Amino acid sequence: MADGHSDIGGPYAPTDPVPGEESVDGLIVGHRLMAAGEYELALKAYYRAAAEQGINVDTLSAIGSANLRLGRLGQAETILRLAIQKDETFVPAWNNLGVVLMEKGEYAEASQVFKTAFALDNGRSDEIRQNLRLSLAKVDNPSYDSGPEGEFSLVRRGNGQYLLLTAP
Repeated sequence: MADGHSDIGGPYAPTDPVPGEESVDGLIVGHRLMAAGEYELALKAYYRAAAEQGINVDTLSAIGSANLRLGRLGQAETILRLAIQKDETFVPAWNNLGVVLMEKGEYAEASQVFKTAFALDNGRSDEIRQNLRLSLAKVDNPSYDSGPEGEFSLVRRGNGQYLLLTAP
């Protein structure tokens, strides 16, 4: 139709971009979808953001975080390492890489990654401090039982950072 909307999908299903209008930032859409637990849709929004904005530390970190939540640890690790290569001072990518490594059982490397995140953040983040403590406890005592069955759960703490918690 002339207004850019299809009758089939209803008035809220645009078929094509409306000339002169800007699209919503894919990162913002992705962050909202992540908060709603829609990780696959968030990943698609982050890919769209990468296509529109380019591959930068923000889009890479977001894509890595979505993969983390989807349990795709290998992909998340690879992408978060790319994000860190783009910007070695980007704290959320360091923190989330540490979370991935903890999930993979690579506690010593996770501790080093959390130490880097903690240092870059100047110790301001309680979440990173808590992640570091947990990783150090696992390094000191690999049989440390962090809770029932020793499993972790992730909690999002703004700006794409995750906190490791023991599973309830």
